This record gives sequence, structure tokens and C-alpha cells, in this order.
Amino acid sequence: MVLLRQARIAARPLALRDLDDPAPGPAEILVRVAACGVCRTDLHVIEGDLETHRLPLVPGHQVVGRVAACGAGASRFLAGDRVGIAWLRGTCGSCAFCRGGRENLCGASRYTGWDADGGYAEYAIVNEEFAYAIPDRFSDAEATPLLCAGIIGYRALRRSLVGPGQKLGLYGFGSSAHIVAQLARHRGCEVYVATRSASHRRMAEELGAAWTGDTWDAPPVPLDGAIVFAPAGEVVPPALRALGKGGTLAVAGIHMSDIPPLAYDLCLFQEKTLTSVTSNTRADGDALLREAAAIPLRPWVTTFPLSEANDALLTLANDGIRGTAVLVP
Repeated sequence: MVLLRQARIAARPLALRDLDDPAPGPAEILVRVAACGVCRTDLHVIEGDLETHRLPLVPGHQVVGRVAACGAGASRFLAGDRVGIAWLRGTCGSCAFCRGGRENLCGASRYTGWDADGGYAEYAIVNEEFAYAIPDRFSDAEATPLLCAGIIGYRALRRSLVGPGQKLGLYGFGSSAHIVAQLARHRGCEVYVATRSASHRRMAEELGAAWTGDTWDAPPVPLDGAIVFAPAGEVVPPALRALGKGGTLAVAGIHMSDIPPLAYDLCLFQEKTLTSVTSNTRADGDALLREAAAIPLRPWVTTFPLSEANDALLTLANDGIRGTAVLVP
């Protein structure tokens, strides 16, 4: 499914095309795609919230499949191995950020489904060092959201500084939040969910949330930390107001509308912290996959044929997906 020009998803901008199979270069692997998760970041790329890095483009960056071929020098995986391809697909490896364990901030970083063709296809390629081994516990479809929603949620949870026995707020309850809720609950946290969708509130309750409310409802207790997954800047002030003293709010989106003015005494005083989340490191991905398999975490997925990518994205844009939409070639 190819993006030829950026447009609102209601215009159905993805077109089904036959392309030549990609050929793996040195240190790359060719992956036959079994499933590809649909992410809100895909929407941002398709609709123009994020500037284009190339067109035409095959989107998709939550890819699970099997190695079909290896390029020259690639030896980490064998043909037939099940692997995942995630958002981060390349860094320089030598800058201060890469050397300091913060490769997510590398100025030369490259991304699947933005800088290079992604997984809305039957085949995709990636450097073997940026591919992940997928735990056997998950089916192909179940594993897909772990590769972005899970990894970003894992990093956001870490950035929120919420620990066992503390209270975590989640603003927005889509693909990433439904994974974070399970991680946090397993760690002994209480989870408080604010979201505009009644069906997503019911889902949060099924996953053990201590409280659910509308986006603008105040939780019944001060929160130790919170994460904003909704790409809406107007959610940030109420989320900050919901924090107790010394609490931290992590903003997890790659794109967000402008944040309105903040009332200092209500939103930031008492040593509250506002921080962002930028991409992920491979260490984040490895740690998330280990923890998800150990819990074991249960991703909720709804599958669509690859040819219905526009429909899946439109349903996502309208908050109609419980968990994660997954495209299956």
C-alpha cells in the first residue's frame, strides 16, 4: 500500500500497487511480512502532520515476519527466523548520543515507514542490527504493537518515574496505553485512565484500571506520574493539574497540537516535571520484549487485510480500534 501524496485519510490516499521485491544490501535482511501494526504515527506521516522524507512511500513500522534472505555479511539471523522491524532503523553509531546510550537522539537517525519503505507490504528490508527476535509467546499479529506502541509506552513509563505501589495516569487509551496499563499493573501500580472514548474506558476497566473518566475529569486522587498519549496539547494542563507534589508528566507522541498557556501555580509549582519522549533505543525494545513475554502481556488486536489499510487508518482516526489494528498481507 503506497502513499503517493499526503492527504487526509478520508481521501483514501494509500493505493495498492505491485512493486519489485526489495533486495537486501550488505548487513541487511529481507523479511517476508506476516503482519504489520497500524500506528497513529502512520497517520501523522500520511496526513502531513509530519513532513515527508520521501515519496512515494510504503508506510508501516510495526512489522513481524520471517527472514527470507540475508545480504552480504548478515549473519545474526537465519532464513526462516521470526523477526520484528520497528520505527528506529538506523543511527550513526558514533555521535555523543549514540556513545552515551541515547541513540534515540542521534541527529542521523532513520525511521521505518518514513525514511525508508515499511511494512504495509509483502516484503521489507532492515539492517540486521536493528531487527528484533520475537518471543514465541506471541502470535504474529499480537507481536506487532510491541514494536512501537509497546516500546514507546515502555520508555514513557520509565520517563514518568512511577514505581511500584504508586498511581499512574494515562491520558488517551489506544494501542500504547493498553500495553502500558498492563506493564504498570504487573509492577504493582494503580492505573487511572482519562479518555474521551466510552469504549476505551470500558477496555481500561477490563484491564484493571482503578478509575476511568472523560479526558477533562479530575482523577479522585493526586497522581504520582502520568503519560499523555493523545496528540492534543490541550490535554497537558489538566494532566499536570492532576499530579501530586513532585509528580512527572511524560508526553509520548511524536506530534502534538500546541499546548495552551500553563497556570504556573496549578500546573508546575511544587516541583512538578513536564518531559517528552523521543523515539526509543534498541535497549528499550529488548527490555520491553523480555518483560512483555514474562508477564505475559496480552496485546488486543483487530486484523484487516493489507488492501484495507485506508479503512484501518480511518477507523483508528475515529477512535474505533480497541487495542491495535493489524494489517495482514
